[in-house]
Amino acid sequence: MSSGLIVVILSLLLGIQPITTDLYLPALPAMTEALGAPVAMGQLTLSALLLAFGASQLVWGPLSDRFGRRPILLIGLSLYMVAAVGSAFAGSMVQLVIWRALQGAAMGASVMCARAIVRDLYTPEAAARAMSKGLSGLGVIAFLSAPLGGLLADWFGWRATLLVLAVFGAGVLATVMLRFEETVREPNPRALNPGVLVSVWAHILSQHAFWSFALLAAATYGGLFTFLAASSFVLIEIHGVSRTGYGFWMASMCAAYLLGTFMCRRWLIRHGIRRTVAIGGGFSIVGGTLFGLLALAGVHSVWAIMLPHYLFMIGHGVHQPCGQSGSVAPFPRSAGAASAMGGFLMMVVAFAMGIWLGRAMDGTVFPLANGMWFWGVLTAAVAWLLVGRTVDPAPDPAPADARR
Repeated sequence: MSSGLIVVILSLLLGIQPITTDLYLPALPAMTEALGAPVAMGQLTLSALLLAFGASQLVWGPLSDRFGRRPILLIGLSLYMVAAVGSAFAGSMVQLVIWRALQGAAMGASVMCARAIVRDLYTPEAAARAMSKGLSGLGVIAFLSAPLGGLLADWFGWRATLLVLAVFGAGVLATVMLRFEETVREPNPRALNPGVLVSVWAHILSQHAFWSFALLAAATYGGLFTFLAASSFVLIEIHGVSRTGYGFWMASMCAAYLLGTFMCRRWLIRHGIRRTVAIGGGFSIVGGTLFGLLALAGVHSVWAIMLPHYLFMIGHGVHQPCGQSGSVAPFPRSAGAASAMGGFLMMVVAFAMGIWLGRAMDGTVFPLANGMWFWGVLTAAVAWLLVGRTVDPAPDPAPADARR
């Protein structure tokens, strides 16, 4: 596969996450009202999707180490299409939550394999730059998702925002079937052996490098999820922003994220990964703190929400490629398992935040502002105190296991 094709495939595989979460956000308040459900149930459609997304990766990861990335992608994307259609025609909020959970589980195969593919094809030094390119493609998809979702919700209703996901899934599935070549050169025949699997998990979790970069990705994603879960209610219901207008505000957020990914690639060449992450931490803490202080000062306009978030998203564009590639880099023979564990950690954070927001949302901006403040400070702390002190990991033990 050419380098350009690899970037396109990575962009599609990674981009399936933001289009699944962002496209329907402008329709979330209307969806909740139409199905006669409380706000907490509406947010559960996002939280359940992400929890299933994270948990499923613990299954998809070892399976992909055993059988390769291609068959897992074909199975996962096929299930994704079925779940997308089921979501679009759900007759109640309970049904919608169930279909969205299944969709999240299927989505896990796509994103997990994308991170593992980067490790299959690139050295650790090049992996962060390759991941940054793929996440730039994700940013373009995210940039288009929310405005498109707002337009679809206004013109055709909330069900259209869910049905379009089946079309996108079909396109990704066709691309994988026609153009993707297997990247696992030597599948591990013992990857699903319980003893081997436990030893691989234990080794991954014992490495400081894994925890540093995985926690970095999880903390910055916690901030993004907080905004995704709460912003539609704050901007649409409190500030009176239209669904279409909300979509364009979300697109501007994605533009800040794209800027962060471009800056990340430049800084990686100039400063290396630890210094790049440290610079990104500055954007995270300034954006999060400004979010909280403006809310405390009584400045609750749309701009008081978006400007701090732009700063946070620039940092997010730095931390995600570094965190996702860094957490997998030490494990060339068990990249699927390491990718799965990192993804699971991110989604546990998102699910816990979703539960908290469901209880904390009180018709004011403060749950959103306080959540962003918390994650901004925590992301900077991980970047400066953990990633900055990362030591070289111990050798990946999987090759020895594979030869038994």
